[in-house]
Amino acid sequence: MANKTTWIDPKTVERKWWVVDAEGQILGRLASEIARILMGKHKPQWQPNLDIGDFVIVVNAEKVRLTGKKLDQKFHYRHSGRPGNLKAYSYRWMLEHRPERVIELAVSKMLPKNRLRARMLKRLRVYRGPNHPHHAQKPQPLSLTPTRVPVPAE
Repeated sequence: MANKTTWIDPKTVERKWWVVDAEGQILGRLASEIARILMGKHKPQWQPNLDIGDFVIVVNAEKVRLTGKKLDQKFHYRHSGRPGNLKAYSYRWMLEHRPERVIELAVSKMLPKNRLRARMLKRLRVYRGPNHPHHAQKPQPLSLTPTRVPVPAE
């Protein structure tokens, strides 16, 4: 007897809300876990062609860590398409002025590069400080243990 493949309807998927505290977390490891939740890979019914992920709220985005010398050596580039309009922003500047964007960019680059990416990113909410306006959704805390990476003495 052949096995039957079960397909699920993405409209009937129950989506949970998770809240993640980014304080002391390493950016790349944090972003990969958030991307996993947004894709729905933590669910047993995950399928690569369906969008069944959950909502993720990230608080304390300004307290995320980058290892090594990435604060000064890593840049984010923007170009409007007009000649001579390439802008380069160091991650030190971005963490001071737009820390939410740092996490959004890291998570976005870890999601699949297809039509589902925009839908998944709509379920990501990032906030600079410890407060968020989503208490009515009753988000559950997502515990990510910070890894011990030696911090150089300044």
